[in-house]
Amino acid sequence: VHAQGDTYQVVADVSQFEPPDIVVTTSNCHVTIQAEKVAEDGTICDTFTHKCQLPEDTDPLSVSCALTEAGTLVITARRR
Repeated sequence: VHAQGDTYQVVADVSQFEPPDIVVTTSNCHVTIQAEKVAEDGTICDTFTHKCQLPEDTDPLSVSCALTEAGTLVITARRR
C-alpha cells in the first residue's frame, strides 16, 4: 500500500488474466484480489491471489479500482 497525497494506492500486475477473470473485494479495510484462468477443458491453469490491509484512516466507501490496458490493476482509496 502506497500513500500518494490524500489517497492510498495498491497496484497489482494481472496482465495474464482477462478482466472477467478478476475479482476484487473489500471488507473491514482488507482488499482481496483474486483471479483464475480456466483452460478450455475446464481446469484451472493459473491463479493469482493478493490480500492487503488498508491503513485505519482509509475511507472504506471511497475504494475503487481500474484496470489499465497494460494489465495493471490500480486500487485507490481516500484518506480521512
